[in-house]
Amino acid sequence: MFKRIFYGLSFLVTFCIMAISMGGTGLAAYLTDIPEKYSSEINYLLDRKVITGYPDQTFRPEVNVTREEAATMIGRAMGLNGQQRTTSFSDVPQSSYASGYIQSAVEKGILTGYSDGTFRPENKMTRGEMAYLLKRAFNLSSTSYVFFSDVAKSGTQYTAINTVVTAGLANGYPDGSYRPNNPINRAEFAVLVARGLNPTYRVSSADLIPIGERIVTADSLNVRVGPGTEYKAIGSLPMNTKITIYYFHGDWVYFSYGSLKGFVHSAYLSAPNTKKKITIDPGHGGSDPGAIGNGIYEKELNLSVALKVKKILDQKGIQVVMTRTTDTSVSLQDRVKIGVDSGSDTFVSIHGNSNLDSSANGTETYYSIAGTNTRSESSKQLSSFIQNRLYKSLGTRNRGVKTAEFYVIYKNPLPAALIELGFISNSSDAQKLSSDYYRNQAAEAIAYGIVDYYNWKY
Repeated sequence: MFKRIFYGLSFLVTFCIMAISMGGTGLAAYLTDIPEKYSSEINYLLDRKVITGYPDQTFRPEVNVTREEAATMIGRAMGLNGQQRTTSFSDVPQSSYASGYIQSAVEKGILTGYSDGTFRPENKMTRGEMAYLLKRAFNLSSTSYVFFSDVAKSGTQYTAINTVVTAGLANGYPDGSYRPNNPINRAEFAVLVARGLNPTYRVSSADLIPIGERIVTADSLNVRVGPGTEYKAIGSLPMNTKITIYYFHGDWVYFSYGSLKGFVHSAYLSAPNTKKKITIDPGHGGSDPGAIGNGIYEKELNLSVALKVKKILDQKGIQVVMTRTTDTSVSLQDRVKIGVDSGSDTFVSIHGNSNLDSSANGTETYYSIAGTNTRSESSKQLSSFIQNRLYKSLGTRNRGVKTAEFYVIYKNPLPAALIELGFISNSSDAQKLSSDYYRNQAAEAIAYGIVDYYNWKY
């Protein structure tokens, strides 16, 4: 009896030593049941020790993933701290193998628990939960007009699912459904994580559903093998070429044109035959100076940046209506009326911020939830696209996208955003806002954020 136990332990130890000494590639080759269709993605993760096999030399691709297993895979993929420790949840003890990754993912805002203080680690991860997880883990934000028969066309779940589909990580089923309540198995989850880490694994063009068409606006637009200028150029597209687009990866778009497929920058694309007419509203003016501080009059700042935005949008073929072009007074009601009566499809109001507390600083953008769901969602996307570029270009604190009931966005039937460039009352922000260089930076960020919005909408 003792001899049999000894030999059994010897075999187990030998197997573990082999698995460690072979490294990821050896272990990947040692597993016997990896599906051929997904072998590249699964082996990619095995090589990087994001996922592991079982001692019986299997991967068990059809086994459904639990919440604690998902946390562990994502934690390894993102390089989070996996050291076992106390967690925020009553049902995840320090002794749990996943405790470190669960707590790290919670601290990073990637995972959340339930309102009763539990995490429910052994619950099966659903396709809907997976979308939330991947959206947060890979910081996905781009959405497109993608809809599924079994997913409501608005709300946080729709947005999460839309982002992972738009990014090319996931797709729906041929019957037009997404099946958000279905569990997800080890093979499926591994493929999605691999696609998040490595764009070359994203949904192949043969499986992709086109999300629209775009027209090239540059004289010659480089086509690259990946989403960035660091990737090799494999061709170029002349002006006015109409391409089919499949998904967004940050500012880049995956497309096809005949046999040519690759990534191009979205800033040099426009929607074909689509009305694009925007009202730009420089806040305050005339007898209303707005905020005053550190040598800056808000009304002058707003107009200066707004005129620069108009110039850039004019060059991109977007028609611009201004609520004022000089230092004149315009009522709030008239500002909205100008936008509506002009036939504009979008409205952006530009402001500078101020606070009695001079330490307050940063950039923020507002939208209103008033009106239809479509109008509210469009306003949110418009604000998000602008904010995401603006604070980075100015190098200011990101105060985020917020909701408010400012008249020009609350009483406006158009998708609308109100921008607060920075705090005139703060010496650091004011120093930048008084600089023509940073005003140009702000204008470019706002204009390209508007282009991002139109690319999303059309």
